[in-house]
Amino acid sequence: MRKMAKTGYHFNPETLSYDKINTSFKKKMSKLCVKVFQTLSLALIIFFTVSAVIDSPKEKALKREKEELLAQYQLLDNQINRLDDILKNLENRDDNLYRVIFESEPIDASIRRAGSGGVDKYEALKNMEDADIVINTSKKLDELTKAIYIQSKSYDEIEMLAKNKMDMLASIPAILPVSMNDPSVRFSSSFGYRIHPIYKTKKLHAGMDFSGPVGTPVYATGDGKVVYAETHKGYGKCILIDHGFNYQTQYAHLDSYNVKKGQKVKRGDIIGYMGNTGQSTGPHVHYEVKKNGVAVDPINYYFNDLSADEYDQLVAEANNNGQSMD
Repeated sequence: MRKMAKTGYHFNPETLSYDKINTSFKKKMSKLCVKVFQTLSLALIIFFTVSAVIDSPKEKALKREKEELLAQYQLLDNQINRLDDILKNLENRDDNLYRVIFESEPIDASIRRAGSGGVDKYEALKNMEDADIVINTSKKLDELTKAIYIQSKSYDEIEMLAKNKMDMLASIPAILPVSMNDPSVRFSSSFGYRIHPIYKTKKLHAGMDFSGPVGTPVYATGDGKVVYAETHKGYGKCILIDHGFNYQTQYAHLDSYNVKKGQKVKRGDIIGYMGNTGQSTGPHVHYEVKKNGVAVDPINYYFNDLSADEYDQLVAEANNNGQSMD
């Protein structure tokens, strides 16, 4: 059965009857356009509404990438903080242990933790999404890099200080100039004002005397270089060793030499032999320690040789001695 098109009517008050509505093609097209426009508008509204609420696969992928990137930044930030804690511990030990041992000033905190770069260094990052976390992490990384560099340079300095310290410990006079294991060798006069054996007047005795048979070996008390091995008035045959670090030692009244001028010696090397030359009242060696050119008490420089009891005994003997041998 053929379906008939719908026909419109309207009431005519003049004829009191319904007249058929004749619609022109133009009006039909106009109505069609309106309906199409309305349909498209509704479709667009639905599309944008759905798009605002539901992400497309591409948007979902981008959001996942962004979340992963932010998570990586957070992990990096945590790692930087852990490394910074480790570095601070190293800096603390450097300043309060290593530099104390080697008698060096600690590095100022303003140098260790100085800012990095100028004001505009992070300007390019400000336009990025999540700029705060990117800039903050970049700053921390730059500061950590600089602090690590400073700590590395500090360890280079500590290494040099350690080497110098070892050289100094090997060079500072630290043993007796003769062996006290030899029963014929004895301590005979201490440092200080003593009665001079020849002039019989009170005079500063600038060293310590050790007596024994002529030919008893005399040892270098620290590493150094022989300044001279020659005869000096009053001291007879004597040797002067420069140990560096402002220390020198002198050995007088020797019978003979075992070294010559300019020769390098090690602690414990035999440098000469005990004698009775110069102004001496008997075979002995007069031993002096000089620091910054001034004679100091040698008794304070036997720490490699004497135990605490032996040191106390030597001090007691030194205090009871009233006359020198030269």
